[in-house]
Amino acid sequence: QVQLVESGGGAVQAGGSLRLSCQASGSIASIKSMGWYRQGPGKQRESVAVITSGGSINYEESVKGRFTISRDNAKSTVHLQMNSLKPDDTAVYYCNADLDYGLGFGLVTTWGKGTLVTVSS
Repeated sequence: QVQLVESGGGAVQAGGSLRLSCQASGSIASIKSMGWYRQGPGKQRESVAVITSGGSINYEESVKGRFTISRDNAKSTVHLQMNSLKPDDTAVYYCNADLDYGLGFGLVTTWGKGTLVTVSS
């Protein structure tokens, strides 16, 4: 069974840093894009940062210059380094990946269970 397992969430004061990690496990032929989404209290889920297999990156406007996404293809892992955290960054952060199982039916979008990030002022 393919899973995305997140780690690294927690509570931090404003201005602090956290590093989230997500590892894909299971029988996967390849991973296309990987990314992080978040859903804050009373808000819709939004894209935070996405990195393609070719290394192209997109960031949500409010995190540019503060967050850095990276991936280790050999370990099927994506990381999100979050610096200068603000209370508005408080959310459940979800890992997302477009997976090719190599079975001929295209890409399957898969989500992790989420990890909570709480930033206090």
